[in-house]
Amino acid sequence: MPKQLTYLLVGLLIILASCSQKAYLFTSFQEPATDGLRLLYSYNGYTWKDMDTVFLKPGVGTQKVMRDPSMVQGPDGTFYLVWTSSWRGDKGFGHATSKDLLHWSEQGLLPIMNETEAVNVWAPELFYDKESDDMKVVWAACIPGKFPKGQEEDSNNHRLYYTHTKDLRAFGRCELFFDPGYSVIDAVIVQQSKNKYVLVFKDNTRPERDLKVAHGSSPLGPWSNISAPFTDKLTEGPSVVKLKNRWLIYYDAYGKKTYEAVETRDFLTFQPPAHQIELPEGHKHGTIVPVKKKLVKDLLKQLGKP
Repeated sequence: MPKQLTYLLVGLLIILASCSQKAYLFTSFQEPATDGLRLLYSYNGYTWKDMDTVFLKPGVGTQKVMRDPSMVQGPDGTFYLVWTSSWRGDKGFGHATSKDLLHWSEQGLLPIMNETEAVNVWAPELFYDKESDDMKVVWAACIPGKFPKGQEEDSNNHRLYYTHTKDLRAFGRCELFFDPGYSVIDAVIVQQSKNKYVLVFKDNTRPERDLKVAHGSSPLGPWSNISAPFTDKLTEGPSVVKLKNRWLIYYDAYGKKTYEAVETRDFLTFQPPAHQIELPEGHKHGTIVPVKKKLVKDLLKQLGKP
């Protein structure tokens, strides 16, 4: 083989390898959540840096905030984003799409619970379902008087609901997703393996307010084998990322005003992370999206970041 052709093939292999290498984006917001979507990035899943840019300013909802931003990237490369638009008063969540994270579609507010007496819609979370080629959206809402009252106020007695969509334009019906018999919020669906799924969620009852997992055979459950808490009390906002043969679960330890993580290989036992985690001060929870390293580098270049 001629040397020039050899060099050309080696160069192409290097380019292809660099394009396929993984990086991670972490959707983020900072209090009081009026500025909008921020993004952290990482090349290893443990050390995160802030792109120090507001990518999308909230423009829908009663309070026009952007809390708990959840994002997935579809098979065609489109980024889909949903978020909490108000603490109270909205019976839906904000949503928008983007091809490049710099230019966004017109924002929408989906009034998914208009036919209920819900007092809030909190922390919508997207899960891309490869089997059905659609997205499940799961959120927490409180409908006073609908479920047996616990120690919480009746206006804080949450359950989890869901809908499905292919494009954040047309949506299915609002349906009950998870009712373990007590108040729950902040749910994340994880596919562990084929026909094996995990739900990471916050037990929001006053005695607990910590994170647990449940197990199911589909993204919609049914969910069973609820674990004991694997975090301290006063923790919330789980974000899950797979790193080789383990999962890293980040969470907001708001009681201690710290951001922490645990690792697991099976969602049965949980240990401290294998490596030290580093996150920017002020980061509040969103979701972690695996992307190509080239996308992150190109984005940083367009933003004029070193």
